[in-house]
Amino acid sequence: MTSVIFLGTPNFGATVLEGLIKNSYQVLAVVTQPDKKVGRKQKLTPSPVKEMAQKYDLPIYQPARLPRSEELDTLINLHADLIITAAYGQFLPTKFLKSAKIAAVNVHGSLLPKYRGGAPIQYSLINGDKETGVTIMEMVKEMDAGDMYAQEKLSIEPDDIAGSLFEKMAILGRDLLLKTLPSIIDGSCDKKPQDTSKVVFSPNISKEQERITKDMTASQVHNLIRGLNPDPGAYLIINGQRMKVWASEVTNETTQFPAGALVDNHKRFAVSFADNTVLNLTEIQPTGKKRMAGRDYMNGKGSSLKLGEVIIDD
Repeated sequence: MTSVIFLGTPNFGATVLEGLIKNSYQVLAVVTQPDKKVGRKQKLTPSPVKEMAQKYDLPIYQPARLPRSEELDTLINLHADLIITAAYGQFLPTKFLKSAKIAAVNVHGSLLPKYRGGAPIQYSLINGDKETGVTIMEMVKEMDAGDMYAQEKLSIEPDDIAGSLFEKMAILGRDLLLKTLPSIIDGSCDKKPQDTSKVVFSPNISKEQERITKDMTASQVHNLIRGLNPDPGAYLIINGQRMKVWASEVTNETTQFPAGALVDNHKRFAVSFADNTVLNLTEIQPTGKKRMAGRDYMNGKGSSLKLGEVIIDD
């Protein structure tokens, strides 16, 4: 059996990990991020990768920072054939990568060299891309800069959000990895260097990027909402109150109302944005409330908003 140290954190990684287990790879250790406090009650919650490792009774390591951890030497001394990562979320020290007898391999959620970094799937939606894909690549010290073993494309559907795209990409990544690993192991897989002139970065989403502003067009807002659903969610400020927006619909209409104004206050929650564009906010969540349809909000608390009133704060 080929031995593996696996590193990952979200569902994307959990799907890849289970694929390795079910295909008879010997997983010597699983490394994932420390448990995090989640929700209003701040309940300490394990990552999906940890839950998957527990399901198969695998050794689990959760260092806050792997390069400076006690666990690092333990992992190196396992002398695994392969080190495989899928959305782990930390840089890996070179001496650890070099400890793999055969290769250190990453399953990356984009068509490299586009979208190096921690949020490739989110950026593909935020930027309105029509396709994305998965790259199986060699891990090196520089972030997502290694040579590529294999790539496969995936169309982005108009109704895709980050959650649905993550699920599709996880399956694609799992299957492409399993298809590619035999040739990596026997040395017959040709590696292809990345074209550095085409590098695009996708850093982790910042708090500032989560906010919807009225200087964005309706399409830009719609794509931001898609890219941040289900986590962390895009939001806007309406008359001083924070409101998350979970779903929207771009219209073909234009308006003469200023950006940020209420365009329709009857059967829908429609707001103007830059370039005279109009967006229907179809699912929203005021602070402290449950998710609700935009039209239900307008029939309730939103009924006090006036047509043409600028409701989005700068």
